[in-house]
Amino acid sequence: MFSFLHRTTFMMKIHCYERNFCVSSCSLVPKPLPPRMETHFWYILPDEVKSSSLLNQYLDLLSPCEKENVVRMQGDQLKKRAILARALVRTTIARYQINSQVSPRSLKFRKNIHGKPEVEWQLDEDWRPPPLHFNISHTSSLIACGVTVDSLIGIDVEEKQRTIKNNILSFAQRYFSRHEVELLTSIPDTEVQRQEFIKLWTLKPCFIKTNHFQEAYVKALGRGFSGAPFKTFTIRYGAAISGNFNSEASEIVVESSDDPTNLTSNWEFTLLELAGSHYAAICTEKDNACEGKGNVPRKLTVWKTIPFVEDECVSGTGAVVIIGGLTESEVIT
Repeated sequence: MFSFLHRTTFMMKIHCYERNFCVSSCSLVPKPLPPRMETHFWYILPDEVKSSSLLNQYLDLLSPCEKENVVRMQGDQLKKRAILARALVRTTIARYQINSQVSPRSLKFRKNIHGKPEVEWQLDEDWRPPPLHFNISHTSSLIACGVTVDSLIGIDVEEKQRTIKNNILSFAQRYFSRHEVELLTSIPDTEVQRQEFIKLWTLKPCFIKTNHFQEAYVKALGRGFSGAPFKTFTIRYGAAISGNFNSEASEIVVESSDDPTNLTSNWEFTLLELAGSHYAAICTEKDNACEGKGNVPRKLTVWKTIPFVEDECVSGTGAVVIIGGLTESEVIT
């Protein structure tokens, strides 16, 4: 494993990588852009990346600013995860072969007014950039990137066995809506209560990431966690509404505390269990072009990846369990 114990040594290594190491996007399996009503979800497990030469290859993809950010981090594992996160974003977007000039290393990024990262496309007269949206989330043990076209997206991932230091109900009263607190209070089994809390804690951020105002809904819009008014909206999913906390593939909706009809119609949610160890929430914008055509379900394809080494489509396998928002028929295998 590489070592970042000394900043000077690290920067000397970077210089060496840039001078001697060549990475080609041709070793990435190309993919077509997802259709309008499809979400692509890519994830990597950091513990499965053990090769120092592969980590060096990923490091070579990063911009000077991204490398500087890695240098500032404390601890080798944090630095490794930062490299993997940036490499996952770059390789995921580059593999769509948007035009012949796009490579993982050449991609440039900027932040929107809410601090959400976007691709800064290099424009020319003969090419228009695609309406591609992406979002990233990570824990210490899983890093994920979601991609859509013509739809805002926010994602969030959490470990199922995440340690919760605070009292669950006290914590929920600080951040959750009254209905969500009542739901958690009504669950007598402490482990079921903890799992339902983690599911909600995964869904609420992803909503904020999509919406500028609310983290996957908050994330899809890109306002950031610190400014997220978590109490102003309620996440409801069928398992909770019915009282059967083991039910699957239930509809997930979001309601404004002020106006229950204000938010629900614009957003779609998916809640997954990944690899038996994580929850993943996805929030996407509904396609207005489908209005008047009935309920057109969004499709989902999930890949487990180690960029430049292996891509495995895990949709429809035991690695992806649909908890809510989709049915099994809407997961592309």
